[in-house]
Amino acid sequence: MRQVWLPKAGRPEVFEVREAVDPEAAPGEVRIRVEAAGVNFADIMGRLGIYPDLPPMPVVIGYEVAGRVDAVGTGVDQAWVGRDVLAATRFGGYSDVVCVPQGQAFARPEGMTAALGAALPVNYLTAYQLVEIMGGLRAGQTMLVHSAGGGVGIAAIQLAKRIGATVIGTASKSKHAFLTSIGVDHVIDYRTEDFETRARVVTGGRGVDLILDAVGGDSFKKGYRLLAPTGRLGMFGISAAATGKQRSILSFLKAAASMPWLQFTPVSLIDQNKGVFGANLLHMWDQMDELGVWMEALLGHYRSGAIAPVIAEQFSFDRAAEAHHYIQDRKNVGKVLLVP
Repeated sequence: MRQVWLPKAGRPEVFEVREAVDPEAAPGEVRIRVEAAGVNFADIMGRLGIYPDLPPMPVVIGYEVAGRVDAVGTGVDQAWVGRDVLAATRFGGYSDVVCVPQGQAFARPEGMTAALGAALPVNYLTAYQLVEIMGGLRAGQTMLVHSAGGGVGIAAIQLAKRIGATVIGTASKSKHAFLTSIGVDHVIDYRTEDFETRARVVTGGRGVDLILDAVGGDSFKKGYRLLAPTGRLGMFGISAAATGKQRSILSFLKAAASMPWLQFTPVSLIDQNKGVFGANLLHMWDQMDELGVWMEALLGHYRSGAIAPVIAEQFSFDRAAEAHHYIQDRKNVGKVLLVP
């Protein structure tokens, strides 16, 4: 098999493509011949050496794949062999062969390509957790999502529109036309506008009911202030700590210093009728029974046409560095994939 290895922290060019012996499926596992693997911002944090859950380097990163099952371990029904699937991986996804517990693999709906399958697990499970499970978004409410043109942003927008909510999205100007086309009601250019000020105007001063924020730092402070009564702030990343293409202690410290360490106190939450929560999908990987229920709901939404992953670009394994540059240069509208 071929794998994209991260030998050390650094710029995207540190990646190395290596050959290895195909793994054998252990008891309870399925082996997948990978046709597409998802690239996520957590991968970039790992490459920078600032992702706390990353195993010791050298390591193969990656959390999701799609392909076809070609072997199963003992205890797994042979009917899985030959099945087109999408799957969640706990690292190791940048490989053209992976083995995962059978419970982490899901049959792809008829007509779903491997590319669409690989674009679904991380982004849509994260969005589902943020919007429907913990965010409790309801019809008629207003949701603000940062990085609206990214994979999680688009997934959250589609889920929110299915529910019947009003959506405000922040993104660079070049992405506004696309976001409007998929139903975003108000688009804010974060480079030239203050999202807190603009969102207050949009909502007539009331504020918003749900904010999804993976930026962190000062953005969390503004978001909390912007919440309407009973509003919820969902935090699922700190991209403000990863502003460059190699690790920067200064960026990390600046992001940490601007965090609202004293703002989300128990008393303030009670007095202001606001909620703050966090989501880290990787830490849910051992709750696959619950995630399986979420995934089946998402696959149902896909079959009904309510959601549809958007593919921004696909890169070969040899171009893994370009894939990371593409995301960090904020060029992507939708999901970036690696294809063997």
